[in-house]
Amino acid sequence: MTEVIWLVIALPLLGAVFLHFFGRYMREPWSGWLASGAIASSFVVALIAAIPFFQGGESGSTVLLWEWMPAIGANLEMLWDPLAAFMTLIVTGVGALIHVFAIGYMHGDERIPRFFTYLNLFAASMLILVLAGNYAMLFLGWELVGLSSYLLIGFWFVRPSAASAAKKAFIVNRIGDFGFLIALMLVFTAFGTLSYTGVFERAGAELTTGLATAIALLIFVGAAGKSAQIPLYVWLPDAMEGPTPVSALIHAATMVTAGIYLIARSAAIFELSPIAQTIVATIGVLTALWAATIAVSQRDIKRVLAYSTISQLGYMVLAVGTTAYVAGLFHLMTHAFFKALLFLGAGSVIHAMNGEQDMGKMGGLFKKMPVTGIMMAIATAAITGIPPFAGFWSKDEILASVFERGGWFSVLWIVGLVTAVITGFYMMRLFMLVFFGKSQWDENVDPHESPRVMTVPLIFLAALVTFGGLINTPLRLTLESFLEPSFELISLQHPPENVWTLVVLALLSVLAGAAGIFAAWLLYRRPAEDWQRFEVGLQPIWGWWEDAYGVDDLYGRTLVAPGKKAATAAAFGFDVPVIDGAVNGVGRVVRGIGAWARPLQTGYVRNYGALLLGGAVVVVIWLVAGGV
Repeated sequence: MTEVIWLVIALPLLGAVFLHFFGRYMREPWSGWLASGAIASSFVVALIAAIPFFQGGESGSTVLLWEWMPAIGANLEMLWDPLAAFMTLIVTGVGALIHVFAIGYMHGDERIPRFFTYLNLFAASMLILVLAGNYAMLFLGWELVGLSSYLLIGFWFVRPSAASAAKKAFIVNRIGDFGFLIALMLVFTAFGTLSYTGVFERAGAELTTGLATAIALLIFVGAAGKSAQIPLYVWLPDAMEGPTPVSALIHAATMVTAGIYLIARSAAIFELSPIAQTIVATIGVLTALWAATIAVSQRDIKRVLAYSTISQLGYMVLAVGTTAYVAGLFHLMTHAFFKALLFLGAGSVIHAMNGEQDMGKMGGLFKKMPVTGIMMAIATAAITGIPPFAGFWSKDEILASVFERGGWFSVLWIVGLVTAVITGFYMMRLFMLVFFGKSQWDENVDPHESPRVMTVPLIFLAALVTFGGLINTPLRLTLESFLEPSFELISLQHPPENVWTLVVLALLSVLAGAAGIFAAWLLYRRPAEDWQRFEVGLQPIWGWWEDAYGVDDLYGRTLVAPGKKAATAAAFGFDVPVIDGAVNGVGRVVRGIGAWARPLQTGYVRNYGALLLGGAVVVVIWLVAGGV
């Protein structure tokens, strides 16, 4: 199966091409089922191809598709190793469930074939990224993911907010991509190749600490853009303007995980720079805390989950910055499960509420939507770190690994623990406002449980959230054994070996999440007037959180507005008078010469004969004079 692993990319890509040309001729549900079948087929192929890794003893191989730029180690080739298999199974497995859910969610939209075209293209782009065998092909997938996200976030482009959000995501990611591109230039300068093999096997011998630090930090700039870390996180909350299945796909299985994957794949470079590790881990935990505080006060159900994603990505970045790569990837997997469930659950709620996203206009939905309510409760427990759900195992492993690193990382562990308290609070606040209390919806709204095409994917995801964490526990490190061949040259950070230390750290982690849940339950079980008074009483800090600390306004004043002025000045102060003026000036000179020479073209033969005679006389005189 390794020889045909290219089918994993080809199937959704062919689905996108087919729907682009023929989707308009298909009835509504069939375009969705075709797209879902394409990505599900990729999952099956990847699962069969990954069997040797599950059995152990296989480290992977490279499959050459065709030569592209062999001189710089940039062929179109696929690396099929445990890390690539791990990411592929997440992208295709969770992606397939999101595709199926979208069939019901997008019912009635007049552009459904186009939507599933973009969705298949997005999945194929992410698969190119994770299956690439060199940095050049990875960058190709990296940029295609950016393009696909632009198309999907702005899918409802008739809304000005959606069009703006798509542009914002695209531009902010270009900033990160610029740093990543410089990193690739340094890699090629140092090694003369962009091939993973040529870089990673020689990194320890040929990279100085300074150069390794520069490359690692520039790679992290790219990762910070895709994985929404400080200061490039601002695009992700606005990405909520896309349809909810898009939000689920971006936040759970695809785009935001690309940065984490990039750092993990480049572990051989980060291994050489303790400074880069510390910076990455610090930014990760600060992002986790920063975004968690903002999530506390949001009223839009999708924006709460968006800031929650940023916060959880911070935990993953904290892990990979601590060199706990398995723990970070483990949380990437469990987060894909519970965040997809949370977003699709939110989509089910929005579908039932006729598009309403304000949690202040919900309440009491558990009786109307029991299946969605139970699924959301499971996901809420998971993200908060309550055992035995998946989020407990992965988040606990991250915090324990950070604690074991010691030194400055002990401070980061404390920040991570505080963030866990806040996570419990804002997630329980969301659950209470949506599913309990007095109903606040408008009279023309009649909430109802979603159809089975939407609830069945929720149930599958809930099963993964419930049991998926058992893949890597202190008693059975299955995931660590699976990924070990991809990190055999790397010194991985592990949790403490002492059992009692592990137990104490786990209890602290659980108590932190439970404390946040309990505080939110005490507050939001009260009548709306009581918790509204509480929120008003926390001003002005509640307002700062609600306004996301005003970062968007700050960027608007200090970067966007001056940038627009500079662009205007360049366009009308330099481009028009200088560039256009030079081009137009050449045209005027040519036109003037033409006007001067035009009388010579009279059309009369006698005039041309006279000129010919005059020219002949001049030539004769010149020859005679020269001969003399």
